[in-house]
Amino acid sequence: MGARVLYLTGWLRTGSTLLGNVLGELPEVAHVGELHYLWRNGVLRTGTNSLCGCGKDLLDCPVWAQVLGQVPVPARQVVAWQRDLLRTRHTHARLAEARGRAAPAPGVAAALDMMAALYRAVAAHADGGRLIVDGSKFPAEAAALLGRRDLDVRVLHIVRDPRATALSYRRAKAYIEPRGPAESSGYWLAFNLASDLVGAAAGRYLRIRHEDLAARPREVIAEVMRFAGLDDDPPVGRDGSVRFGGNHTVTGNPDRLTRGTVTIRPDERWRTELPVRAAAVATAVAAPLLHRYGYPLLGRRGACRCGAGTPARNGGV
Repeated sequence: MGARVLYLTGWLRTGSTLLGNVLGELPEVAHVGELHYLWRNGVLRTGTNSLCGCGKDLLDCPVWAQVLGQVPVPARQVVAWQRDLLRTRHTHARLAEARGRAAPAPGVAAALDMMAALYRAVAAHADGGRLIVDGSKFPAEAAALLGRRDLDVRVLHIVRDPRATALSYRRAKAYIEPRGPAESSGYWLAFNLASDLVGAAAGRYLRIRHEDLAARPREVIAEVMRFAGLDDDPPVGRDGSVRFGGNHTVTGNPDRLTRGTVTIRPDERWRTELPVRAAAVATAVAAPLLHRYGYPLLGRRGACRCGAGTPARNGGV
Protein backbone atom coordinates (compact mmCIF):
# COMPACT_ATOMS: atom_id res chain seq x y z
CA MET A 1 0.00 0.00 0.00
CA GLY A 2 1.31 3.44 -0.90
CA ALA A 3 0.80 6.84 0.69
CA ARG A 4 -2.04 7.20 3.19
CA VAL A 5 -4.38 10.05 2.28
CA LEU A 6 -7.17 11.61 4.34
CA TYR A 7 -9.27 13.30 1.67
CA LEU A 8 -11.65 15.97 3.04
CA THR A 9 -14.90 16.53 1.21
CA GLY A 10 -18.09 18.53 1.67
CA TRP A 11 -18.86 22.19 0.95
CA LEU A 12 -16.66 25.19 1.77
CA ARG A 13 -16.51 27.21 5.00
CA THR A 14 -16.78 24.08 7.16
CA GLY A 15 -13.59 24.39 9.21
CA SER A 16 -11.55 22.01 7.06
CA THR A 17 -8.52 24.31 7.15
CA LEU A 18 -8.61 24.41 10.94
CA LEU A 19 -8.98 20.64 11.19
CA GLY A 20 -6.17 20.05 8.71
CA ASN A 21 -3.83 22.41 10.51
CA VAL A 22 -4.52 20.66 13.82
CA LEU A 23 -3.66 17.29 12.30
CA GLY A 24 -0.63 18.84 10.63
CA GLU A 25 0.89 19.51 14.05
CA LEU A 26 1.44 15.75 14.44
CA PRO A 27 4.78 14.25 13.37
CA GLU A 28 4.93 12.99 9.77
CA VAL A 29 1.46 14.34 9.00
CA ALA A 30 1.38 16.80 6.10
CA HIS A 31 -1.65 19.05 5.75
CA VAL A 32 -1.36 20.26 2.16
CA GLY A 33 -4.50 22.40 2.07
CA GLU A 34 -6.53 22.39 -1.16
CA LEU A 35 -4.07 20.47 -3.30
CA HIS A 36 -6.44 20.62 -6.28
CA TYR A 37 -5.44 24.27 -6.75
CA LEU A 38 -1.67 23.76 -6.74
CA TRP A 39 -1.54 23.89 -10.53
CA ARG A 40 -4.03 26.67 -11.20
CA ASN A 41 -3.04 29.05 -8.41
CA GLY A 42 0.54 28.05 -7.71
CA VAL A 43 1.97 27.15 -11.12
CA LEU A 44 -0.16 28.91 -13.73
CA ARG A 45 -0.94 31.94 -11.55
CA THR A 46 -4.47 32.10 -12.96
CA GLY A 47 -6.16 32.19 -9.57
CA THR A 48 -5.70 33.96 -6.26
CA ASN A 49 -4.33 32.76 -2.93
CA SER A 50 -0.97 31.68 -4.35
CA LEU A 51 0.99 31.80 -1.09
CA CYS A 52 2.24 28.66 0.58
CA GLY A 53 1.21 28.23 4.21
CA CYS A 54 4.82 29.01 5.12
CA GLY A 55 4.28 32.56 3.83
CA LYS A 56 6.37 32.26 0.68
CA ASP A 57 5.10 32.22 -2.86
CA LEU A 58 4.35 28.63 -3.76
CA LEU A 59 6.98 28.57 -6.49
CA ASP A 60 9.57 29.97 -4.08
CA CYS A 61 8.82 27.42 -1.37
CA PRO A 62 11.63 24.81 -1.28
CA VAL A 63 9.18 22.05 -0.31
CA TRP A 64 6.88 22.61 -3.29
CA ALA A 65 9.86 23.08 -5.59
CA GLN A 66 10.97 19.55 -4.66
CA VAL A 67 7.47 18.11 -4.96
CA LEU A 68 6.79 19.67 -8.36
CA GLY A 69 10.19 18.50 -9.56
CA GLN A 70 9.00 14.92 -8.98
CA VAL A 71 5.77 15.36 -10.96
CA PRO A 72 6.73 16.58 -14.47
CA VAL A 73 3.20 17.03 -15.81
CA PRO A 74 2.18 20.19 -17.74
CA ALA A 75 0.05 22.29 -15.42
CA ARG A 76 -2.42 23.18 -18.20
CA GLN A 77 -3.01 19.49 -18.82
CA VAL A 78 -3.76 18.94 -15.13
CA VAL A 79 -6.24 21.83 -15.08
CA ALA A 80 -7.92 20.42 -18.20
CA TRP A 81 -8.30 17.02 -16.53
CA GLN A 82 -9.79 18.68 -13.45
CA ARG A 83 -12.25 20.69 -15.53
CA ASP A 84 -13.34 17.83 -17.79
CA LEU A 85 -13.25 14.85 -15.42
CA LEU A 86 -13.18 15.81 -11.74
CA ARG A 87 -15.96 18.31 -11.08
CA THR A 88 -18.84 17.50 -8.74
CA ARG A 89 -21.07 16.59 -11.70
CA HIS A 90 -18.63 13.77 -12.53
CA THR A 91 -18.98 11.99 -9.17
CA HIS A 92 -21.36 9.28 -10.42
CA ALA A 93 -19.13 8.40 -13.36
CA ARG A 94 -15.92 8.31 -11.31
CA LEU A 95 -17.60 6.11 -8.69
CA ALA A 96 -18.75 3.64 -11.35
CA GLU A 97 -15.19 3.43 -12.69
CA ALA A 98 -13.65 3.07 -9.22
CA ARG A 99 -16.01 0.17 -8.45
CA GLY A 100 -15.22 -1.58 -11.73
CA ARG A 101 -18.69 -1.03 -13.19
CA ALA A 102 -17.52 1.10 -16.12
CA ALA A 103 -14.38 1.54 -18.17
CA PRO A 104 -12.44 4.70 -17.26
CA ALA A 105 -13.14 7.69 -19.48
CA PRO A 106 -10.19 8.92 -21.55
CA GLY A 107 -7.79 10.86 -19.35
CA VAL A 108 -8.98 9.50 -16.00
CA ALA A 109 -6.12 7.02 -15.61
CA ALA A 110 -3.52 9.66 -16.46
CA ALA A 111 -5.09 12.17 -14.06
CA LEU A 112 -5.07 9.61 -11.25
CA ASP A 113 -1.48 8.62 -12.03
CA MET A 114 -0.57 12.29 -11.61
CA MET A 115 -2.40 12.51 -8.27
CA ALA A 116 -0.75 9.35 -6.97
CA ALA A 117 2.68 10.66 -7.99
CA LEU A 118 1.92 13.97 -6.28
CA TYR A 119 0.95 12.24 -3.04
CA ARG A 120 4.11 10.13 -3.14
CA ALA A 121 6.20 13.26 -3.61
CA VAL A 122 4.44 14.96 -0.70
CA ALA A 123 5.06 11.93 1.51
CA ALA A 124 8.74 12.03 0.61
CA HIS A 125 9.43 15.78 0.69
CA ALA A 126 6.77 17.37 2.91
CA ASP A 127 6.96 15.19 6.03
CA GLY A 128 3.86 13.22 5.07
CA GLY A 129 5.20 9.75 5.76
CA ARG A 130 2.29 8.72 8.02
CA LEU A 131 -0.57 10.75 6.56
CA ILE A 132 -1.36 13.38 3.93
CA VAL A 133 -4.39 15.57 4.64
CA ASP A 134 -5.86 16.89 1.37
CA GLY A 135 -8.59 19.48 1.90
CA SER A 136 -9.53 19.87 -1.77
CA LYS A 137 -13.21 18.96 -1.20
CA PHE A 138 -14.03 17.72 -4.70
CA PRO A 139 -16.28 14.63 -4.31
CA ALA A 140 -15.39 13.40 -7.81
CA GLU A 141 -11.71 13.34 -6.86
CA ALA A 142 -12.49 11.36 -3.73
CA ALA A 143 -14.62 8.97 -5.81
CA ALA A 144 -11.90 8.45 -8.42
CA LEU A 145 -9.21 7.90 -5.79
CA LEU A 146 -11.19 5.03 -4.26
CA GLY A 147 -10.20 2.92 -7.24
CA ARG A 148 -6.45 3.28 -6.65
CA ARG A 149 -4.86 0.19 -5.13
CA ASP A 150 -1.53 1.98 -4.63
CA LEU A 151 -3.02 4.51 -2.19
CA ASP A 152 -4.65 4.13 1.23
CA VAL A 153 -7.50 6.65 0.82
CA ARG A 154 -9.83 7.55 3.68
CA VAL A 155 -12.67 10.01 3.10
CA LEU A 156 -13.62 12.54 5.78
CA HIS A 157 -16.87 14.36 5.04
CA ILE A 158 -17.34 17.61 7.00
CA VAL A 159 -20.74 19.31 7.15
CA ARG A 160 -21.85 22.59 8.68
CA ASP A 161 -25.26 24.17 9.15
CA PRO A 162 -26.06 25.83 5.79
CA ARG A 163 -27.32 28.95 7.58
CA ALA A 164 -23.84 29.42 9.07
CA THR A 165 -22.20 29.04 5.65
CA ALA A 166 -24.75 31.46 4.18
CA LEU A 167 -23.68 34.07 6.75
CA SER A 168 -20.01 33.40 6.00
CA TYR A 169 -20.61 33.89 2.28
CA ARG A 170 -22.19 37.31 2.85
CA ARG A 171 -18.66 38.57 3.46
CA ALA A 172 -16.15 38.52 0.62
CA LYS A 173 -12.73 37.08 1.37
CA ALA A 174 -9.50 37.76 -0.45
CA TYR A 175 -9.86 34.60 -2.53
CA ILE A 176 -13.63 33.96 -2.66
CA GLU A 177 -16.43 36.20 -3.92
CA PRO A 178 -19.59 36.57 -1.81
CA ARG A 179 -22.63 34.41 -2.62
CA GLY A 180 -26.30 34.83 -1.86
CA PRO A 181 -28.06 32.33 0.44
CA ALA A 182 -29.78 30.48 -2.44
CA GLU A 183 -26.52 29.99 -4.33
CA SER A 184 -24.53 29.07 -1.22
CA SER A 185 -27.11 26.51 -0.08
CA GLY A 186 -27.49 25.16 -3.62
CA TYR A 187 -23.79 24.32 -3.69
CA TRP A 188 -24.05 23.03 -0.09
CA LEU A 189 -26.77 20.60 -1.18
CA ALA A 190 -24.96 19.42 -4.32
CA PHE A 191 -21.56 18.91 -2.69
CA ASN A 192 -23.00 17.11 0.32
CA LEU A 193 -25.22 14.85 -1.78
CA ALA A 194 -22.20 13.92 -3.89
CA SER A 195 -20.12 13.37 -0.74
CA ASP A 196 -22.83 11.08 0.65
CA LEU A 197 -22.64 9.02 -2.55
CA VAL A 198 -18.91 8.65 -2.07
CA GLY A 199 -19.48 7.65 1.55
CA ALA A 200 -21.91 4.91 0.54
CA ALA A 201 -19.23 3.41 -1.72
CA ALA A 202 -16.13 3.99 0.40
CA GLY A 203 -14.70 1.31 2.62
CA ARG A 204 -13.24 3.99 4.88
CA TYR A 205 -15.57 6.98 5.41
CA LEU A 206 -16.37 9.22 8.35
CA ARG A 207 -18.74 12.16 8.52
CA ILE A 208 -18.40 14.83 11.20
CA ARG A 209 -20.13 18.15 11.86
CA HIS A 210 -18.38 21.48 12.21
CA GLU A 211 -20.52 22.25 15.25
CA ASP A 212 -19.34 19.12 17.08
CA LEU A 213 -15.72 19.86 16.22
CA ALA A 214 -16.10 23.37 17.64
CA ALA A 215 -17.95 22.25 20.79
CA ARG A 216 -15.82 19.17 21.58
CA PRO A 217 -12.56 19.67 19.65
CA ARG A 218 -10.36 17.25 21.55
CA GLU A 219 -12.94 14.46 21.37
CA VAL A 220 -13.74 14.94 17.68
CA ILE A 221 -10.08 15.30 16.68
CA ALA A 222 -9.35 12.06 18.55
CA GLU A 223 -12.12 10.34 16.57
CA VAL A 224 -10.73 11.65 13.29
CA MET A 225 -7.23 10.53 14.25
CA ARG A 226 -8.40 7.00 15.03
CA PHE A 227 -10.20 6.90 11.70
CA ALA A 228 -7.03 8.07 9.93
CA GLY A 229 -4.92 5.40 11.63
CA LEU A 230 -3.07 7.71 14.04
CA ASP A 231 -2.62 6.66 17.67
CA ASP A 232 -1.01 9.87 18.99
CA ASP A 233 -2.42 12.04 21.75
CA PRO A 234 -4.59 14.77 20.13
CA PRO A 235 -2.64 18.05 19.83
CA VAL A 236 -5.57 19.93 21.41
CA GLY A 237 -5.85 20.94 25.05
CA ARG A 238 -8.89 20.11 27.11
CA ASP A 239 -9.81 23.79 26.88
CA GLY A 240 -9.79 23.57 23.06
CA SER A 241 -6.44 25.32 22.66
CA VAL A 242 -3.91 24.30 20.02
CA ARG A 243 -0.55 25.80 19.16
CA PHE A 244 0.14 26.18 15.44
CA GLY A 245 3.64 26.15 14.02
CA GLY A 246 4.35 26.26 10.29
CA ASN A 247 2.76 24.40 7.40
CA HIS A 248 2.99 24.10 3.63
CA THR A 249 -0.66 24.39 2.64
CA VAL A 250 -1.98 25.30 -0.81
CA THR A 251 -4.90 27.76 -1.13
CA GLY A 252 -7.63 27.54 1.55
CA ASN A 253 -8.79 29.88 4.28
CA PRO A 254 -6.21 32.59 5.10
CA ASP A 255 -6.35 31.31 8.69
CA ARG A 256 -3.94 28.62 7.49
CA LEU A 257 -1.20 31.27 7.89
CA THR A 258 -1.98 31.68 11.60
CA ARG A 259 0.83 30.97 14.07
CA GLY A 260 0.72 30.63 17.82
CA THR A 261 -2.02 29.49 20.20
CA VAL A 262 -5.63 29.39 19.04
CA THR A 263 -8.66 28.28 21.06
CA ILE A 264 -11.34 26.42 19.15
CA ARG A 265 -14.82 27.64 20.08
CA PRO A 266 -18.38 27.33 18.68
CA ASP A 267 -19.52 30.06 16.28
CA GLU A 268 -23.28 30.48 16.29
CA ARG A 269 -23.44 34.05 14.99
CA TRP A 270 -25.80 33.10 12.17
CA ARG A 271 -28.63 32.74 14.68
CA THR A 272 -28.63 36.48 15.35
CA GLU A 273 -26.70 38.05 12.44
CA LEU A 274 -28.19 36.32 9.38
CA PRO A 275 -31.24 38.27 8.15
CA VAL A 276 -34.53 36.44 8.52
CA ARG A 277 -35.18 36.29 4.77
CA ALA A 278 -31.68 34.98 4.04
CA ALA A 279 -32.06 32.32 6.73
CA ALA A 280 -35.41 31.26 5.26
CA VAL A 281 -33.98 30.97 1.75
CA ALA A 282 -30.94 28.99 2.92
CA THR A 283 -33.22 26.68 4.94
CA ALA A 284 -35.61 26.06 2.05
CA VAL A 285 -32.86 25.15 -0.41
CA ALA A 286 -30.98 22.90 2.03
CA ALA A 287 -34.10 21.32 3.59
CA PRO A 288 -33.71 17.85 1.98
CA LEU A 289 -30.53 17.19 4.00
CA LEU A 290 -31.07 19.12 7.23
CA HIS A 291 -32.63 16.26 9.22
CA ARG A 292 -30.05 13.81 7.87
CA TYR A 293 -27.27 15.86 9.43
CA GLY A 294 -29.11 16.71 12.65
CA TYR A 295 -29.96 20.35 11.85
CA PRO A 296 -33.41 21.75 12.75
CA LEU A 297 -35.64 23.40 10.18
CA LEU A 298 -36.35 26.18 12.67
CA GLY A 299 -34.48 27.47 15.67
CA ARG A 300 -32.80 30.53 14.16
CA ARG A 301 -32.49 32.08 17.61
CA GLY A 302 -32.72 28.86 19.55
CA ALA A 303 -30.09 27.16 21.65
CA CYS A 304 -27.09 25.57 20.01
CA ARG A 305 -27.58 21.85 19.35
CA CYS A 306 -23.84 21.16 19.15
CA GLY A 307 -23.14 17.52 19.72
CA ALA A 308 -26.59 16.36 18.63
CA GLY A 309 -25.37 14.56 15.54
CA THR A 310 -23.94 11.06 15.34
CA PRO A 311 -20.92 10.55 13.10
CA ALA A 312 -21.49 8.31 10.09
CA ARG A 313 -18.60 5.96 9.42
CA ASN A 314 -17.44 3.10 7.21
CA GLY A 315 -19.99 3.75 4.50
CA GLY A 316 -22.92 4.61 6.79
CA VAL A 317 -24.74 7.70 5.57
